[in-house]
Order: sequence, then C-alpha cells, then structure tokens
Amino acid sequence: MKGYFDLRTGSTLLIGAAALIVACGDASKSAATADSSTPERTEAAETGASGRTIVVEAYSDEKGNYFKPNKLEAHKGDVVRFVLKSGVHNVNFLADSNAGKTDLPPASDMLQLPDQTYDVKVTFGEGHYYFQCDPHAALGMIGHLEVED
Repeated sequence: MKGYFDLRTGSTLLIGAAALIVACGDASKSAATADSSTPERTEAAETGASGRTIVVEAYSDEKGNYFKPNKLEAHKGDVVRFVLKSGVHNVNFLADSNAGKTDLPPASDMLQLPDQTYDVKVTFGEGHYYFQCDPHAALGMIGHLEVED
C-alpha cells in the first residue's frame, strides 16, 4: 500500500536517528576539546615553574584582523600562547623577516576553532622577532616579540 506509515516502526526509526545525532555531536565535541586542550597541557608541563605564559589573542572583527597584544616582551623559558578568538588565523615567524635569527618556531597550522591555541616556547636568542598571520599580513596582522635574557 503506497503511502502507508506504521507509527510503531516510524517512531523507532526517529528515536534511533535522534540518538545517533546526539551521540555523534557529543563525540565530535569531545574530540575538539581533547585536541585543543592536549597541546596546552603538554607545553605547560614542558615549561615548568621557571617560565610564564603570555597570551596573545587573534581576532577578525569590525576592527579588522589583528593580534592583541601585537607587541610583547618575553624571556627564555616563557611560553607565548596564541589563542584564536575569531576568524581563521595562523602564526608564522618568517625566516626572511627575521634575518640572521636561528631556532625560529615552525609556522602553525590554521587555527579554526574558537579558543584553539598554538604555543611557542621561547628558546631562541635575545633580540627582536617579527611574526604574522600569513593570510592577513598584508592587512596588518603582524606582531613583534622582544626576547630578553
């Protein structure tokens, strides 16, 4: 019979589908939380008690694309923690913009989830360092890090 709907079977399917959607949603939420929190714990454990954590937030909003703060000072052993607040950004200490500097951190992957982090342990020498968000550097999303011993 065309168009026939069995209420008992239909409701069982709906309940099963709803349970699957909820389970998948919770699993992806847990995975995202685990992925973004794991690097923080690892880096914090490696930092030890001697260094401090300096937070730099990355934004895209009505003011533009920017790091806040975009000028900072750090000492060897500190951790600079870049935190995505809005938009999609990365962090790159370009070798050609930091001429003569060694031990620069690798460019981060694109940060895409709010509060996702990228930690940079300050292991490089004393001096001034330039960093940028690659897609937004031409729009002024740059920063300066001064490392002191």
